[in-house]
Amino acid sequence: MTVDDQQVELQQAKEGVIMAVHARPGAAASQVAGVHGGALKIRIQAPPVEGKANKALTAYIAQLFGLKPAQVTLVSGHRHGRKRVLLAGMSVPEARKALARLLAEARSP
Repeated sequence: MTVDDQQVELQQAKEGVIMAVHARPGAAASQVAGVHGGALKIRIQAPPVEGKANKALTAYIAQLFGLKPAQVTLVSGHRHGRKRVLLAGMSVPEARKALARLLAEARSP
């Protein structure tokens, strides 16, 4: 797991929170892999073909944060590993609390 000492970049927006994500498609299983360069690092099982990985990524993030799939939207980075994702209806403190839980779970054996 890659973890650096930076926090995940979160930005409050009118609709919710925009979060930085570092995605790696084609993994053996979808999982949170720590923090990389100020972004939540996620390994996603789906291949990077015809938007499958992006769709799987937003669905996985919704599951992780307890949101409906329609509440997670890819804002930028459709064709890159570095992405920005909107978590609709969340505040920065709520997102930080969820991230702390997710990262703690990712670190435990």
